[in-house]
Amino acid sequence: SKPMCLRLALCALLLQGTSAGFIDQDTPLDKRTTTSLVDGSVYHLVMSDEFNVPNRTFTDGHDPLWTALDKPDDDSSSVGGGSQQFYNSSFVTTTEDGMLKISTKIGRTEWDRYDPVKKKWKVEKALYNSGMVQSWEKFCFTGGIVEVDVILPGDPFIGG
Repeated sequence: SKPMCLRLALCALLLQGTSAGFIDQDTPLDKRTTTSLVDGSVYHLVMSDEFNVPNRTFTDGHDPLWTALDKPDDDSSSVGGGSQQFYNSSFVTTTEDGMLKISTKIGRTEWDRYDPVKKKWKVEKALYNSGMVQSWEKFCFTGGIVEVDVILPGDPFIGG
């Protein structure tokens, strides 16, 4: 099957200017400010990522802004008593032509999990493997505007 890729440009804009250390140098100048639709305030870019570096990886320690985790999705509120996927950092990368690629595939995954209540190890299973990227303790966003420019794969005129 064909991998699904998406073109993602992420921008966080804040009302008050701060350090520009998290701004991707490839972010166009006209995208470095935006105006609030609510009160007309001008927001200045404080973080951006164009994801346009080929073959970039996001395994823990590989990237200054993002980490792709290796963990089960522990959402027990999902239909059926929990999510059926395992997040694997190898499923998140960038392509040769500068697209963020988060892959998903059907396939059984098993891992050992320690149950602190029963005080024993248990084999867990998931039916899907996928990727997830997060910025916990790398970039904290406490207010402002988040703009995301995404081009999803496939034909834009076919729903689903």
